[in-house]
Amino acid sequence: MREIVIGLPELTDEQIVELVQIGEEAARKHVLSRLPAKKVYDLDVSVDVEGDGPLTVTVDVGLRLSSSVRIDPEVLAREAAEKAMKAIENKLRELALAGKEA
Repeated sequence: MREIVIGLPELTDEQIVELVQIGEEAARKHVLSRLPAKKVYDLDVSVDVEGDGPLTVTVDVGLRLSSSVRIDPEVLAREAAEKAMKAIENKLRELALAGKEA
């Protein structure tokens, strides 16, 4: 796990919801960019955002794929979680920049 210090203003509930949505969307998009939807039997994406001072973001991706798929579901889930974290990090940087300009 890595720690990134961005210097955020206090986030509103709406901004936290947006972070969760961005993370979920990025993870799903990554999985579905690698496989057709009919080969994905189950896709669970969980994004948890906690804290006021240091913000803690946790992304978990669970996959159940068709047995005919030649992709390791654990590797794909890890990649999807990394994509989600990157998308959330980018949004947090955008929010930090907007907060400094205000």
